[in-house]
Amino acid sequence: MAALAKKRPARHRTRATPSSSSSSDVEAAKRVVSDLRDACATPATTLDAVAAAMVGEMDAGLAAEGGSSKVKMIVTFVDALPNGGEEGSFYALDLGGTNFRVLRVRLAGGGGVAERVAREVPIPHRLMSGDDATSENLFDFIASALAEFVADEEGRDGDGGDGERMRELGFTFSFPVRQTSIASGKLIRWTKAFAVDDAVGEDVVAALQAAMSKHGLHNMRVSALINDTVGTLATGSYYDDDTVAAVILGTGTNAAYIESTNAIAKLSSPPAELGNSSNTMVINTEWGGFDSPFLPTTEYDQALDAESLNPGEQTYEKLISGLYLGDIVRRVLLKISTKSSLLGGGDTDLLTTRFVLTTPDVSSMHHDETPDLAIVADKLAEKLNIRGTSLETRRMVVEICDIVATRSARLAAAGIVGILRKIGRGGAGDERRSVVAVDGGLFEHYAKFRQCMESTLEEMLGEEAAARMFIKLANDGSGLGAALVAAAYSQS
Repeated sequence: MAALAKKRPARHRTRATPSSSSSSDVEAAKRVVSDLRDACATPATTLDAVAAAMVGEMDAGLAAEGGSSKVKMIVTFVDALPNGGEEGSFYALDLGGTNFRVLRVRLAGGGGVAERVAREVPIPHRLMSGDDATSENLFDFIASALAEFVADEEGRDGDGGDGERMRELGFTFSFPVRQTSIASGKLIRWTKAFAVDDAVGEDVVAALQAAMSKHGLHNMRVSALINDTVGTLATGSYYDDDTVAAVILGTGTNAAYIESTNAIAKLSSPPAELGNSSNTMVINTEWGGFDSPFLPTTEYDQALDAESLNPGEQTYEKLISGLYLGDIVRRVLLKISTKSSLLGGGDTDLLTTRFVLTTPDVSSMHHDETPDLAIVADKLAEKLNIRGTSLETRRMVVEICDIVATRSARLAAAGIVGILRKIGRGGAGDERRSVVAVDGGLFEHYAKFRQCMESTLEEMLGEEAAARMFIKLANDGSGLGAALVAAAYSQS
């Protein structure tokens, strides 16, 4: 997942309240909204073209390393997913954002999780970018917190930290890596707010393992390296063995799915790790980098991309994920403020501050059902210092939220359909039940986004096929999933 450049601090000067709007002001604002709707349009033909383009990039990515510059199709070496019969205690480390989590999960067999304990630790910004952002410093900080958590947990259980027992750890590392085995992988690039340059090209498991040893965790083994999407797939599979794919729809987006090894041409000679003859392999698509001429982009997307840390990259993600939707809406409101006085004619400090408006803000306004759209008024005042708007203007803001969220949800659905088509699911005559596990706040908490995505899936698949396809929320796939994969690959 990608992130944009740091926000400029806002000066928070007093913003003028909107003056009485003229008919020309209203018409100018309506033209901005109308142009936005046209530019974000996702008719059925566009969605089918996006799904087909996704399949084409997936095929290219499986054919050869680097075959697709847009969809990496990373071989995860996960060819065995948990089946519900696993037992014992397993640890997980989930690193994917400005906080990381450490977990201890006790599995009781029979598809149950007997206990799950987690701790969240914020990462100092200086370790994510800047002079102190080195691989050694970052992993040293992480291993220190992990060691403290292990000591606390085993002290609580009266374990006493048995030095002879090997502990198994699943490591969720939600950044693009090129894996070389189930428990090793070299970082391709950082995304989000990370810029630890000397870690690029290095084995992140080796770096973590060295740091763990430094902090006394000699008897802890990283048994599986995954990302949050693979973890979500593992969690979905643990509870429902018809799970064929997983999607993250949160701050960022990604997808993983189960592929036949025969379709992975770049596996010219099956590695030793494929010794269980499963004939399947989990593929981490890294679909956030997908791009296509069929994707409906706007001037606001182009400006957002140009100001990002990674211009020209992660195009699909910038159109659909939670990190960006709020800022797209902000940019539309900023343009309206330059064309009319509906949003005030004074200081624009807050309207020009990137990411001051978040996707949860957009969701709140989009779901406002109060007669006078009081929630919209409150959000405009709280986040943008815009006060005194008319009901008509607030309705226009809701419409903008709807346009941006609808495009996002429909494009996400097109990507899912692309994966289903790639593996021969959901077509005419396919009677199999197919489950897609989904994790992430955008899907979980933004009800209108979720409803739109699900209705779009039915539109694209047809009512009969859609009745055999299920979207299931898989909470904490990135954390629980890491422990579950560690259990599946346990050597104890």
